[in-house]
Amino acid sequence: MRLLDAIRTLLKIRRRRTAPRASAKPALGAKIAMEDFRIVVQAGLSDELWIFLVQAGFREVVHRPDRRRYRDLPPSMITELYQAPPEEWQALLLAALKEAVKRPRVRVGPRSARRP
Repeated sequence: MRLLDAIRTLLKIRRRRTAPRASAKPALGAKIAMEDFRIVVQAGLSDELWIFLVQAGFREVVHRPDRRRYRDLPPSMITELYQAPPEEWQALLLAALKEAVKRPRVRVGPRSARRP
């Protein structure tokens, strides 16, 4: 498969991924993402805020298992975003994007190394 990928890259057959279509408001605990940023949906997501996030480029992550590496937005800042008036959403979202951190990758050794 790597040879095929290399050929496609050399011939510039690659296509840029487009954002999936906007969907209904996600359920509590669902994950929404924009580029490499991710938010876990908490209680209190209003319809108006969901429309704002969709317009900003967020979509629900529906791939299972999703192996992409995201930068998680701090839950405390997301709570602030949920409670803020619509005029402040843009500034709070930009601040949250600046505070986003990548979760460390956890690697597990071979099974024989885990046995006592």
